[in-house]
Amino acid sequence: MLKEKMLNALNDQINAEQYSALMYLSMSAWFEEKGLPGFANWMYVQYQEELTHANKIFNYVNERSGRVKLKAIEQMPTEFDSVIDVVEKTLEHEQKVTAMIDNLVDIAAEERDHATHSFLQWFVDEQVEEEANVTEILDNLKLIEGKGNGIFMLDRELRQRTFVDETQAAE
Repeated sequence: MLKEKMLNALNDQINAEQYSALMYLSMSAWFEEKGLPGFANWMYVQYQEELTHANKIFNYVNERSGRVKLKAIEQMPTEFDSVIDVVEKTLEHEQKVTAMIDNLVDIAAEERDHATHSFLQWFVDEQVEEEANVTEILDNLKLIEGKGNGIFMLDRELRQRTFVDETQAAE
């Protein structure tokens, strides 16, 4: 059974993961409008991943006899200044999510909840990968100054990304 502090924090994380999903879907729509289907695809895959993250925590709370309490999702941004702006906001968001996951790990340690601590290690590792992937894209965008033939080539590369539900492989 989950202690109340841990349960509340996990419910907050479910909400945060759902917000992340919708934020990435919003970014995908913005890229589609700008004629960048590869960037749109990359963000759409992010959307799918975030939903699986929310569902992974949702299922874990249920498995531990906790009560999931879904909350309203705050409005996500829908307008951006540039391709670089979108990716910078993505990195900032992933860093925020990393801090939230770190906080969950701290609560699990504080509550001596070894099962949740173990469960959260997958998310710790996932956040390292998430930040690295976004940083690589941002670094490439900065090299090409977010425009020209370079943006076309990067867009074509990002079009190749496909969704793989890594939460299932980890269980």
